[in-house]
Amino acid sequence: MMNISIIIQARCNSGRFPNKILKKLNSKSILWHVIERCKIMNLPIIVSTTNQSIDDPIIKIAKECEVNFFRGSTNDVLDRFYQTAKKFSLDFIIRITADCPLIDPIESGKVIDSLKTGNYDYVALDDTTYPDGLDTEGFSFKSLEKSWNKSKLSSEREHVTPYIKDAKNGFKLYLIKFHKNYSKYRLTVDYPDDFQLIQNIYSKLYHGNIFFIDEIINIIKKNPELLMINSSHNRNEGYRKSLKDDVLN
Repeated sequence: MMNISIIIQARCNSGRFPNKILKKLNSKSILWHVIERCKIMNLPIIVSTTNQSIDDPIIKIAKECEVNFFRGSTNDVLDRFYQTAKKFSLDFIIRITADCPLIDPIESGKVIDSLKTGNYDYVALDDTTYPDGLDTEGFSFKSLEKSWNKSKLSSEREHVTPYIKDAKNGFKLYLIKFHKNYSKYRLTVDYPDDFQLIQNIYSKLYHGNIFFIDEIINIIKKNPELLMINSSHNRNEGYRKSLKDDVLN
């Protein structure tokens, strides 16, 4: 039987927006909302954070939400993921990041279904068509272990899946495309103005129940000025910074 779980990557010490995942949306933290949205996928959930005391509030939230947790390396996130998956004897991992309070369990569920039924090493929602903030990756433990053994660059250790996604490394990859290109929609939280946009969306759509990407798109189409709130930021800025650090080092 396939042992598959969601691992939510979480830490408080973000350089761009410290403690962002503890910010409140309708009285509950961003991390709380991410966990509750992930529960709709009906898989075990593990919150993977660091050993630093600054991340103790993350463990408190995980306990409040009654999900598992693991503590590991601060900067070597690949090692933290590997040790988490090993601890819980996982065959497959669904990777979600804690700064995505609009993660859509229906869309993320497509990754789960493809990973279960297809013969793939790695499945993800395609970031050239999906809004930024719905990011979901699924991969086998064997692929993760190979990446853990082979990855040398800081960008590979900090961002978990670059080695697996690199075509030259021979993994069988599958990207799920959205029905239309909404990649310009920035629905993640890396900066205070990102949070301002999310607050606006939650104020319009959250009434104690999960809401989904089609509802979010409809709200933005009716209120196009919302996209201007955080329009100064580009997608994957953190990863591009890591690539620059690779060169410098």
